[in-house]
Amino acid sequence: MVLRRNSSNTSSASSLRMWMLGGASSLVLTAVVAIFTTRSVHADAPMPKPSAPVASATPALLAPQKPTVAHRTIEGVASWYGGIFNGRPTASGERFNMYAMTACHPNLPFGTVVRVINTGNHRSVVVRITDHSDLLEGRIIDLSYGAAKKLAMTEDGLASVKVEILAMGKMPSNP
Repeated sequence: MVLRRNSSNTSSASSLRMWMLGGASSLVLTAVVAIFTTRSVHADAPMPKPSAPVASATPALLAPQKPTVAHRTIEGVASWYGGIFNGRPTASGERFNMYAMTACHPNLPFGTVVRVINTGNHRSVVVRITDHSDLLEGRIIDLSYGAAKKLAMTEDGLASVKVEILAMGKMPSNP
C-alpha cells in the first residue's frame, strides 16, 4: 500500500503566507502615502492673513452669469489705506477690514459696487464703497490694502486706474 501525502495542507499554508505578505505590504504602502501627503504645521508658524469668506457652490453661484456692464467709467489715480484704520468704523458705520475688497470714494453712495482696473498692468478687482472722505487732489478712489494688493500697487502706493461703476448703492433717505 502506498501512502500519499495530502498536498492541500502545503498549498493552504503557501496561500496564507502570500495573503499575509500582501496585507503587510498594503499597510506599509498606506503608511508611506499618509506620511508624504500629510502637511505638518509647526507651533510657531505664522498664521495666514484673514481673507474674505469663501462662497459655497450654491445653484445661484453655479448658474451662468450675465456679463456686467459698467454704468459709468471714471479715470484717475487710486491710492490705498489700511494699518491704523483697520478695525475702526467707516463713514457707513461698518468696521474697516483692510483685507476686505472695499474702498473709499468722496461721493458715490455706500454699497456702490465698482470694478477698479490698474491701467499699468491691467489687473482688476471689484470693490464695494463703504467709506466717504475728501481725497487728495487728483485721486478718485482710496482702496483697502487687500484690494490694492490684488492690483499690485502696494509698493508704489498710487496707480493710474479706470473705475467702472457696476451697481449703484442706495442713497440714505432723509427723515
